Amino acid sequence: MHIDIITCLPRLLESPFSDSILKRAQQKELVTVSIIDLREYANNKHRTTDDYAFGGGAGMVMMIEPIDRCITELKSKRQYDDIIYMSPDGEMLTQTIANELSLKKNLILLCGHYKGVDERVREHLITREISIGNYVLSGGELAAAVVADAVIRLLPGVLNDETSALTDSFQDGLVAPPVYTRPAEYKGWKVPEVLLSGHEAKIAQWKYEKSLERTKNRRPDLLRNS
Repeated sequence: MHIDIITCLPRLLESPFSDSILKRAQQKELVTVSIIDLREYANNKHRTTDDYAFGGGAGMVMMIEPIDRCITELKSKRQYDDIIYMSPDGEMLTQTIANELSLKKNLILLCGHYKGVDERVREHLITREISIGNYVLSGGELAAAVVADAVIRLLPGVLNDETSALTDSFQDGLVAPPVYTRPAEYKGWKVPEVLLSGHEAKIAQWKYEKSLERTKNRRPDLLRNS
């Protein structure tokens, strides 16, 4: 998989991709993540990528020209399955969407900033808009890192135990059950006996029941939506 992330603040994305699972995925050559500095596509010596909004109003707007120039150059090198704009009014990121995107080959993630992008970018240059929640961030960089993380960890070979991703929260429409590790007893707090029994069927049933119970108590919206 190849992911290009377009941003006017590339340093914001250095850390998420330089450690842990995302770093190892790149080292294994399972994914290539390129951080594209949008200012390299500005057409003035000040490398300006934003301007005042027509019609007035507070805040600056990211200009269409640098974005169009950047996307056009990237598309000349490879064919993209989706060009995604990180937007607060996009479709909400879910595990289902992450699963879908993990099957793609090439993606562009466009990070907004300031008051967003010129509307013509959304009308003519992108194919999809994704939000990570009902709140506003200073820019789309953190949101893009969240999307990339959710997608990359699903790629075959990224996780040491590939079945781990299949048991994550939301994969089956439920949140994950409680998990425990050694010691089996600590300060009188004990691990449920069924998890120590070695009886796979009983353990699987216990996990399902706990997932369902936890989902009902903490995320009943998931059950309503399903």
